[in-house]
Amino acid sequence: QVQLVESGGGLVQPGGSLKLSCAASGRTFSTYSMGWFRQAPGKEREFVVAFRTSDGRATYADFVKGRFTISKDIAKMSSHLQMNSLTPDDTAVYYCAARGGSLNWSSLSLSNLYDVWGQGTQVTVSS
Repeated sequence: QVQLVESGGGLVQPGGSLKLSCAASGRTFSTYSMGWFRQAPGKEREFVVAFRTSDGRATYADFVKGRFTISKDIAKMSSHLQMNSLTPDDTAVYYCAARGGSLNWSSLSLSNLYDVWGQGTQVTVSS
């Protein structure tokens, strides 16, 4: 059984930066897909970024392109989400998710295809 734990959330001013981390423990996958999703109060969970180990490529939601960057340690089944130029609209609980095997490129953004989730970490962007 794989467990995921996120860390690094907190309170940051608009324009600031945060770095989130996701670490896996337990019986980790040798090949997998891993994604970051977020959920703001009163809103549905939305896709942020995801990658797959088959080619190491990452895909980003349009609203984070140029601001967020994912780095990954595939062997350790961990990832880091560097978030820059944060705005109040980025306020949300951020979740790390994974599933064994590599999803199709077009499916990486679909939260219902991930079966392992972390507990989430709160990110609040406010002055």
